[in-house]
Amino acid sequence: MANSNLVSVIVPVYNVKPYLRECFDSICRQSYRNIEIILVDDGSTEGSGELCDVLAAIDDRTTVLHKENGGLSDARNAGLRIAQGDWISFVDSDDYISPVFIEVLFNACRDTGCQISAVPFGKPFNDGDACPLVESLDPVAPLRKGATGH
Repeated sequence: MANSNLVSVIVPVYNVKPYLRECFDSICRQSYRNIEIILVDDGSTEGSGELCDVLAAIDDRTTVLHKENGGLSDARNAGLRIAQGDWISFVDSDDYISPVFIEVLFNACRDTGCQISAVPFGKPFNDGDACPLVESLDPVAPLRKGATGH
Protein backbone atom coordinates (compact mmCIF):
# COMPACT_ATOMS: atom_id res chain seq x y z
CA MET A 1 0.00 0.00 0.00
CA ALA A 2 1.08 3.55 -0.64
CA ASN A 3 0.78 4.65 3.01
CA SER A 4 3.02 2.15 4.80
CA ASN A 5 1.85 1.00 8.22
CA LEU A 6 -1.42 2.90 8.04
CA VAL A 7 -3.84 1.62 10.68
CA SER A 8 -7.52 1.68 9.77
CA VAL A 9 -9.60 2.18 12.91
CA ILE A 10 -13.12 0.90 12.23
CA VAL A 11 -15.90 2.07 14.54
CA PRO A 12 -19.36 0.51 14.05
CA VAL A 13 -21.95 3.07 15.17
CA TYR A 14 -25.54 2.30 16.14
CA ASN A 15 -27.56 4.53 18.48
CA VAL A 16 -24.63 5.58 20.68
CA LYS A 17 -24.89 9.36 20.44
CA PRO A 18 -24.14 9.96 24.17
CA TYR A 19 -20.83 8.05 23.91
CA LEU A 20 -19.64 8.65 20.37
CA ARG A 21 -17.82 11.97 20.89
CA GLU A 22 -15.63 10.59 23.70
CA CYS A 23 -14.85 7.50 21.62
CA PHE A 24 -13.93 9.61 18.58
CA ASP A 25 -11.82 12.04 20.61
CA SER A 26 -9.86 9.16 22.15
CA ILE A 27 -9.05 7.83 18.67
CA CYS A 28 -8.00 11.27 17.42
CA ARG A 29 -5.60 11.63 20.38
CA GLN A 30 -3.59 8.51 19.52
CA SER A 31 0.19 8.82 19.87
CA TYR A 32 0.45 6.69 16.72
CA ARG A 33 -0.70 9.28 14.16
CA ASN A 34 -0.73 7.25 10.93
CA ILE A 35 -4.37 6.22 11.16
CA GLU A 36 -7.59 6.52 9.24
CA ILE A 37 -10.84 6.55 11.18
CA ILE A 38 -13.84 4.84 9.61
CA LEU A 39 -17.16 5.55 11.30
CA VAL A 40 -19.78 3.09 10.04
CA ASP A 41 -23.27 4.39 10.78
CA ASP A 42 -25.29 1.19 10.87
CA GLY A 43 -28.69 2.82 10.36
CA SER A 44 -28.80 4.78 13.61
CA THR A 45 -32.17 6.33 14.42
CA GLU A 46 -31.32 8.78 17.22
CA GLY A 47 -28.80 11.17 15.67
CA SER A 48 -25.58 9.15 15.80
CA GLY A 49 -25.31 9.16 12.01
CA GLU A 50 -25.53 12.93 11.86
CA LEU A 51 -22.97 13.21 14.66
CA CYS A 52 -20.61 11.02 12.60
CA ASP A 53 -20.74 13.65 9.84
CA VAL A 54 -20.01 16.45 12.33
CA LEU A 55 -17.06 14.53 13.77
CA ALA A 56 -15.63 13.77 10.34
CA ALA A 57 -15.36 17.50 9.72
CA ILE A 58 -13.11 17.79 12.80
CA ASP A 59 -10.41 15.36 11.67
CA ASP A 60 -9.61 14.90 7.98
CA ARG A 61 -8.43 11.33 8.61
CA THR A 62 -12.09 10.39 9.08
CA THR A 63 -14.46 8.73 6.62
CA VAL A 64 -18.14 8.12 7.35
CA LEU A 65 -20.10 5.30 5.78
CA HIS A 66 -23.90 5.37 6.20
CA LYS A 67 -25.68 2.06 5.64
CA GLU A 68 -28.89 0.25 6.49
CA ASN A 69 -28.87 -1.58 9.79
CA GLY A 70 -27.27 -4.97 9.44
CA GLY A 71 -25.73 -5.57 12.85
CA LEU A 72 -22.26 -5.30 14.33
CA SER A 73 -20.50 -7.83 12.08
CA ASP A 74 -22.06 -6.36 8.95
CA ALA A 75 -20.94 -2.86 9.97
CA ARG A 76 -17.39 -4.07 10.64
CA ASN A 77 -17.30 -5.83 7.28
CA ALA A 78 -18.53 -2.68 5.54
CA GLY A 79 -15.65 -0.80 7.18
CA LEU A 80 -13.19 -3.46 6.08
CA ARG A 81 -14.34 -3.08 2.47
CA ILE A 82 -13.30 0.58 2.36
CA ALA A 83 -10.28 0.42 4.69
CA GLN A 84 -7.00 1.55 3.14
CA GLY A 85 -4.71 0.48 5.99
CA ASP A 86 -2.09 -2.21 6.22
CA TRP A 87 -3.41 -2.86 9.74
CA ILE A 88 -6.96 -2.94 11.15
CA SER A 89 -8.24 -2.00 14.59
CA PHE A 90 -11.83 -2.26 15.77
CA VAL A 91 -13.10 0.08 18.49
CA ASP A 92 -16.62 -0.14 19.89
CA SER A 93 -18.42 3.19 19.66
CA ASP A 94 -19.44 3.16 23.32
CA ASP A 95 -15.82 2.72 24.45
CA TYR A 96 -12.86 5.05 24.58
CA ILE A 97 -9.22 4.04 24.28
CA SER A 98 -5.91 4.99 25.83
CA PRO A 99 -3.79 7.47 23.85
CA VAL A 100 -1.20 4.70 23.35
CA PHE A 101 -3.68 1.94 22.36
CA ILE A 102 -2.75 1.78 18.66
CA GLU A 103 0.96 2.38 19.30
CA VAL A 104 1.22 -0.46 21.83
CA LEU A 105 -0.68 -2.94 19.67
CA PHE A 106 1.21 -1.95 16.51
CA ASN A 107 4.59 -2.21 18.27
CA ALA A 108 3.63 -5.63 19.65
CA CYS A 109 3.13 -6.88 16.09
CA ARG A 110 6.25 -5.19 14.76
CA ASP A 111 8.49 -6.36 17.62
CA THR A 112 7.32 -9.98 17.57
CA GLY A 113 6.60 -10.50 13.88
CA CYS A 114 2.96 -11.32 14.64
CA GLN A 115 0.13 -10.37 12.33
CA ILE A 116 -2.37 -9.72 15.13
CA SER A 117 -2.34 -8.26 18.61
CA ALA A 118 -5.19 -7.76 21.06
CA VAL A 119 -6.00 -6.52 24.51
CA PRO A 120 -7.36 -9.38 26.64
CA PHE A 121 -11.03 -8.86 27.46
CA GLY A 122 -11.51 -7.37 30.89
CA LYS A 123 -7.83 -6.58 31.46
CA PRO A 124 -7.28 -2.99 32.54
CA PHE A 125 -4.35 -1.39 30.74
CA ASN A 126 -3.23 2.04 31.88
CA ASP A 127 -0.95 4.46 30.08
CA GLY A 128 2.67 3.60 30.80
CA ASP A 129 1.92 0.04 31.96
CA ALA A 130 4.21 -2.66 30.68
CA CYS A 131 2.53 -5.33 28.61
CA PRO A 132 3.86 -8.57 30.13
CA LEU A 133 2.52 -10.71 27.31
CA VAL A 134 4.52 -8.76 24.73
CA GLU A 135 7.63 -8.81 26.91
CA SER A 136 7.38 -12.60 27.26
CA LEU A 137 7.09 -13.44 23.56
CA ASP A 138 9.88 -14.28 21.20
CA PRO A 139 9.58 -13.18 17.57
CA VAL A 140 7.51 -15.58 15.50
CA ALA A 141 8.89 -16.94 12.25
CA PRO A 142 6.54 -16.31 9.32
CA LEU A 143 4.75 -19.31 7.87
CA ARG A 144 6.20 -20.75 4.70
CA LYS A 145 4.12 -20.08 1.62
CA GLY A 146 1.38 -22.67 1.46
CA ALA A 147 1.72 -23.65 5.14
CA THR A 148 -1.50 -23.62 7.17
CA GLY A 149 -0.07 -23.23 10.65
CA HIS A 150 -1.72 -26.48 11.84
